[in-house]
Amino acid sequence: MKALRTLGLLALLILVLVFPVLISPNNVVTDMAVFTLIYAMAATGWNIFSGYTGYISIGHAVYFGVGAYTLALICQYWNIPGGYLPFLLLPLVGLVAGTFAIPLGFIALRVRKYAFAVTTIALMFIFQLLAYNLRGITNGSLGLYLPPPPWSSDIIDLPFYYVTFILLLVSIGVSWRIRHSKYGLGLLAIRDDEDRAFGLGVKTGPYKLVAYVVSTIFVGMAGGMFVYFIGTIFPQFTFDPIVDVNLTTIAFLGGLGTLAGPLIGAVLVVPLQQWLTLQFGGSSLNLILFGSFLLVILLVMPRGIVPTLQSKWLSWKASRLKGARVSATRQERPALVDRKEG
Repeated sequence: MKALRTLGLLALLILVLVFPVLISPNNVVTDMAVFTLIYAMAATGWNIFSGYTGYISIGHAVYFGVGAYTLALICQYWNIPGGYLPFLLLPLVGLVAGTFAIPLGFIALRVRKYAFAVTTIALMFIFQLLAYNLRGITNGSLGLYLPPPPWSSDIIDLPFYYVTFILLLVSIGVSWRIRHSKYGLGLLAIRDDEDRAFGLGVKTGPYKLVAYVVSTIFVGMAGGMFVYFIGTIFPQFTFDPIVDVNLTTIAFLGGLGTLAGPLIGAVLVVPLQQWLTLQFGGSSLNLILFGSFLLVILLVMPRGIVPTLQSKWLSWKASRLKGARVSATRQERPALVDRKEG
């Protein structure tokens, strides 16, 4: 079974690597793929905190925007040309977002659960207002522009695709390591019962803050990649509630607190959302169709896709094992009868 799983993951990895070549030169599909990878990375980061602790953040757009503006400002004030150098700055962008998250997370995590969610929304709107009004830094509603990449139009999406994929793998690796560590068990204990976890010796405050900061690093890098890919940045599109809605939807649809959930959610949500916008954007029918799709999925699989499939798989294995035991018992009974008669 383990070998089969390894082969499946290897086949999936190869498919992702050759996907742009298979669909080339379809830039529309490649654009969707890049956006999917960006949101998969951001949702994986979001899941490290909200999925593992149960604290639902509706303000991670703050760090998406901080990452976006950090990269844009560095490129503008240091006259960094388009090319591969902005990609090398993305880890720095993530660290800047994480630095912002330390004091903000310390403040927001003074309250719990629902109050925390409201606090994060307030922080997001505060940063949106700051981006509008700090015109000397952000250029306000006029926005900022990044230098265009020097690559030809035929391959312009490929560097974004592969660099984002590498960052996504890093985010998955970090999420997996946390999930399977003693620290990760502490986070899950907080999700199940925070007071009991504290009573058992889990340092709930530092545990939550560290998870919060780590999650914002990947969201910040996703914001930097997003703004470099589209080439422009405006307050209403970076410090945007829609970013948080997308992250939350992706994680819940795929399966909150699971490793594969944000990936599956992103693959379903982002391409469908963009395709419906291209087809029906002018009539708002795209919103009705997209909402109907989400409603059906969540009604059929209220815990998300991954937990539901895992539950069905375990139930099938249990029923199969039970059937095998019953069959073995029936085969043993005649033998016992023969022994008694003999």
